Amino acid sequence: MKNIARLSLSISTAVLLFAACSKSTPVTNPNGGNNGGNNGGNNGGTNPPVTWPSPAGDVVGKITVGYQGWFACIGDNSPINGWWHWTQDWSKIPSPTNKGMVSWPDMKEYTKKYPTAFANLNSGEPATLFSSYDDQTVDVQFSWMKNYGIDCAALQRFNPTGGEGPIRDAVTVKVKAAAEKYGVKFYIMYDVSGWTNMQTEMKTDWKNKMKAYTASSMYAKQNGKPVVCIWGFGFNDNNHNFSVAQCLDVIQFFKDQGCYVIGGVPTHWRDQNSDSRAAFISVYKAFNMLSPWMVGRMGTIVDEDNFYANVNTPDLAYCKQYGIDYQPCVLPGDLQSGHRKHGDFMWRQFYNMCKLGVQGIYISMFDEYNESNQIAKTAATQADIPAGSGFLALDEDGTACSSDYYLRLTNDGGKMLKKTIPLTSTRPTKPVE
Repeated sequence: MKNIARLSLSISTAVLLFAACSKSTPVTNPNGGNNGGNNGGNNGGTNPPVTWPSPAGDVVGKITVGYQGWFACIGDNSPINGWWHWTQDWSKIPSPTNKGMVSWPDMKEYTKKYPTAFANLNSGEPATLFSSYDDQTVDVQFSWMKNYGIDCAALQRFNPTGGEGPIRDAVTVKVKAAAEKYGVKFYIMYDVSGWTNMQTEMKTDWKNKMKAYTASSMYAKQNGKPVVCIWGFGFNDNNHNFSVAQCLDVIQFFKDQGCYVIGGVPTHWRDQNSDSRAAFISVYKAFNMLSPWMVGRMGTIVDEDNFYANVNTPDLAYCKQYGIDYQPCVLPGDLQSGHRKHGDFMWRQFYNMCKLGVQGIYISMFDEYNESNQIAKTAATQADIPAGSGFLALDEDGTACSSDYYLRLTNDGGKMLKKTIPLTSTRPTKPVE
């Protein structure tokens, strides 16, 4: 949940950017190097020539989902012993006056369910929730990834040195097991939001804990290197108040550790304005791959087309120039705000990004019920919603959609990215099969 990075939707249509470029074939970087690009160097003009884009791997040419895995319930025996992310006050049961989610999950496939203080569903069934601490929860969610063609999960890792550290460590173990069981790749995605001592603590956490996971057969590799992502460098708010020197030091640390480093960066990283800090371009150029954040930036298909022409296209041209892979976000839309248009909103992004020729796609997010932009199975109709709760179901605009619709839509988007189905602006996925 990255609320701290949200901007008003009007920003997307107000920004004027330079001219676009079309999809291109692999080229050798004319600058003879990049600021960190795919050869892992530090400054332009000193590295050997770089071939762009990187060859297909575990993230290039693939669909990656952001995976929170951050829900817990009192009674699940987890270290946090609270209603982690389900409520505002984690010590108290979820209810209409104490809720942290804005979408309701489809609970049919979970075997462990935790009662809440919401009224029964409109179907009469009890209103229950799942815990990410239960093995079965992670197992079923990774089975969905496998069944719906999702290649890779980016496990979000916020500051693990505080009270949330033990449960985050435990969930990482469960993710590894499920990824290995179902043949889904995974990697660690550090989120630096509000992490005061990030520069030293992240290095320690990697060396002492997370690096060991790269030995897994399912830990994602790109260009022969284990993948790690750092989300949040350069955002222009008080939760990401890090200097250029601090950020470059951390990126270089991971490169020295032999990693391929992705940057989850502001939408307007290239112009270094709006949601981006000024004078941060050296940080952005130091990453091997850039994945600009898009949640909260657009809410209509018109917005999407504006971003395609004025942001994504020149972004890709810049990345090509400096030998950096480009992995833009695709999002299903905020269900509670009525953005989804029974899949047309998400499909337009898939179409635009595949037409552009991006190196990969990052889905924001898999299980983000807190911001209502999840693709994981969601209440399909009001029968699946707690009575009187005010939550919207997937049929909110009058079109019936199955609970797995956005997983199926992602599957087809992945096929289009990999060119196993033709590029098409018309969504092939039916809302109900």
